Amino acid sequence: MGNESWTAVPHLTTALTGPLLEIEAHLLQNQAGIERWFRSQWQQTPAPFYCSVDLRNAGFKLAPVDTNLFPGGFNNLNPAFQSLAVQAVQAALERICPSAGGVLVIPENHTRNTYYFESLAALVEILTLAGLRVRVGSLLPDVRESRIIELPSGRRLTLEPLIRESNKVTVAGFDPCFVLLNNDLSGGLPAILDNLEKPLVPPASLGWWKRLKSKHFAHYQQIVKEFSDIVHLDPWLMNPVFRKCGKINFEKREGEDCLANYVDEVLAELRVKYRDYGIEQEPFAIVKADAGTYGMAIMTVKSADEVRSLNRKQRNKMSHLKEGQAVHDVMVQEGVYTFETWGAKNAVAEPVVYMIDRYVIGGFYRVHTDRRPDENLNAPGMHFEPLAFAETCTFPDPQQAPDANPNRFYAYGVIARLALLAAARESTKEVASGK
Repeated sequence: MGNESWTAVPHLTTALTGPLLEIEAHLLQNQAGIERWFRSQWQQTPAPFYCSVDLRNAGFKLAPVDTNLFPGGFNNLNPAFQSLAVQAVQAALERICPSAGGVLVIPENHTRNTYYFESLAALVEILTLAGLRVRVGSLLPDVRESRIIELPSGRRLTLEPLIRESNKVTVAGFDPCFVLLNNDLSGGLPAILDNLEKPLVPPASLGWWKRLKSKHFAHYQQIVKEFSDIVHLDPWLMNPVFRKCGKINFEKREGEDCLANYVDEVLAELRVKYRDYGIEQEPFAIVKADAGTYGMAIMTVKSADEVRSLNRKQRNKMSHLKEGQAVHDVMVQEGVYTFETWGAKNAVAEPVVYMIDRYVIGGFYRVHTDRRPDENLNAPGMHFEPLAFAETCTFPDPQQAPDANPNRFYAYGVIARLALLAAARESTKEVASGK
């Protein structure tokens, strides 16, 4: 599948309200150079198998705020363009295992999360359509025999017990070409997955037991500096300011001064930028765990005093992640407003872009009717609105305004691919270090 056979971002018809972005105009003007640059980057650093990126569009700024290497929302993508995902999987297989006949998928340990199982079933369907035999091997100790799960969508999943044979992991009667992780390993690296002979994709070292968001955004920061030379934009317009703060214990109120000082630093830097660009909104910061997902251990602050005055309930909320993991490392990240809205109620929305290999395969809006533009939307009460496609193979339209639908979504795809490239460099460094 060549780079010229289909565009990186499909034409989208979803109409949203939102301000015109100067960044969109710059990206359109430099499209040829951007795509050439990306091609050269993928030759140097292969993309991860899959990835999803949460973006925030503030009008004056468009930036990623989270990058997930074990995405779990495939059921929210538009099924009409499943072929894009299938083609992308086939491209990835050429690099990972050209003779691939089978893949073993290792899912999350959710047992009651129907939404996750719908995503897993959608992923299995994509892999199957790409020409793979697919089996799903569960890490759960109570899965001792095949377990069939019937889903509301009409899909069906079969979970099988995972087996370790020497330095291979499999399920009964199956010899996969590679193992696809769809488990972020928040609870640690299980012994059954350690030191495997066959490729584990993505590498286990990119699970949350070892990966840090601050390392990812350090790579992203460097990439944006390189990229800004092509598009002639201030890197800040695409890059959230951040600081890392370790040795935090919210329950014992240890490390509060470190955290408060970094909040002060980030907000001071933002005030200068807001003043330079004539931005009238009040700057804010996001304090989040440096590892983990699911919108846990995250809060919005507008002053360092808010960190020092957390009540017991707030400290408890910030102390633990998925599977009860304690929070020790924290990242203070620039808060990026989202001025995207959805529907008659003008619900706050943010785009989530999905990629397989180096290709954008679609995305959706995370929508929350009870959250403000300066709040995290990955919280109870959110829902998803799939992005609607008009055509599968249209490029951005330079004849239209910068914030016209195809052009806005081209911009989303560019920024998401910058985060994907950061994840690729992150992965390459982990593998090279032997971790």
